[in-house]
Amino acid sequence: MKIFGYEPATILYAVNAGVALLVSYGLPLNHDMVAAVTVIATAVLTIATAVMTRPFVVSSVTAAVGSLLAAVAAFGLHLSADQVGTAVTALSVVLLLLLRQNVSPSPELVRRRA
Repeated sequence: MKIFGYEPATILYAVNAGVALLVSYGLPLNHDMVAAVTVIATAVLTIATAVMTRPFVVSSVTAAVGSLLAAVAAFGLHLSADQVGTAVTALSVVLLLLLRQNVSPSPELVRRRA
């Protein structure tokens, strides 16, 4: 599984190295912000990987979005646990509604019900 021709871990290493380089040259990020950048980059790569993987796993996307929403607090967007939970729940419902159009029950399950 590659994104832009690179493994997701390689992209994450490059992002971390880039942030470290920028901070060493004076980018005013504190320790929490640097950690949040890593979490955000990891969440985005997780979402991209999950979207490209079949079968699509909704729980991996919703977990990554939850991490992403929690990490943005380091940059001033403070969301309560209820807000994060509600956003993740709404995302789950939307993804399940979209995916349901393209998914059918396993033939074996249909036979068991009959």
